Amino acid sequence: MKTATFALLAGTAYLALGVLGLVPASLTPPPIDAPTTSFALLYGYLFGLWPVNVLHSALHVAIGFWGLCAWRRKCSAVSYARALAVLFAALGLLGTLPGASTLFGAMPIHGHDVWLHALTALAAFHFGWRAQAMPRERRHGSDDRRRRDVAVGRERRFGLADRREGLAM
Repeated sequence: MKTATFALLAGTAYLALGVLGLVPASLTPPPIDAPTTSFALLYGYLFGLWPVNVLHSALHVAIGFWGLCAWRRKCSAVSYARALAVLFAALGLLGTLPGASTLFGAMPIHGHDVWLHALTALAAFHFGWRAQAMPRERRHGSDDRRRRDVAVGRERRFGLADRREGLAM
């Protein structure tokens, strides 16, 4: 899979999660023992799994649009994957710390968000840094005859006239 395809998939998934986080019908109320946030607007659990609020959903929408932008080649897909890897690795790590699990009161990043952010970070690390090790395209290699300026007489094949003579014999 190409890095641009990863940007499309991640962008679509996070755009959908962000939009659904803004729909009150898809949210369930947080449990009593859930950490409190200073932004209580649309604070709940998306499908009962992921804690979100309006800031968290806005971040997901922005990441989704950025992924679609990277897929359309308006910005770099490799840069998108690298930034996504660093951002979500930090969010996954902060979600495990008790004092920072609500990003210091701004948005909830605890519970199932930790593994979602960690898996996204691992996939983004793969697609962000494997591009250095992989060749761009095979046809741009040094063995490509279209890149070399070789006279027709020096090529290995003889041409159409010689092929016809071989068939006539």
